[in-house]
Amino acid sequence: MPNYQIAHLDQISAIKCPCGFTRRAFTDDPDQLATIHLLEVQADARIHYHKNLTEIYFILEGEGFLELDGERVPVEPLSAVLIKPGCRHRAIGKLKVAITVIPAFDSEDEWFD
Repeated sequence: MPNYQIAHLDQISAIKCPCGFTRRAFTDDPDQLATIHLLEVQADARIHYHKNLTEIYFILEGEGFLELDGERVPVEPLSAVLIKPGCRHRAIGKLKVAITVIPAFDSEDEWFD
């Protein structure tokens, strides 16, 4: 196996997630170092947190807010936000976001109050 992988996020099927619809790349990497998600935020975003995952949200399109531990933080294109384990969060507004997840995304590490 080569020492790299390439993903075309537009060719990955979108799946429902707490904040809308996401396309997840590198989920099958055996080393499970990280994944990247292309998130399209929907109005019904749910507050959630992760016990082990760190996420970096990079806003590509739109304007809105990230709710982080109860505080609404405005975001716009080229904003980047580091979300550490335990931070309750959700995206608010019509946003397109690239999310880097470290280590690789694990659906078992998605928690709701």
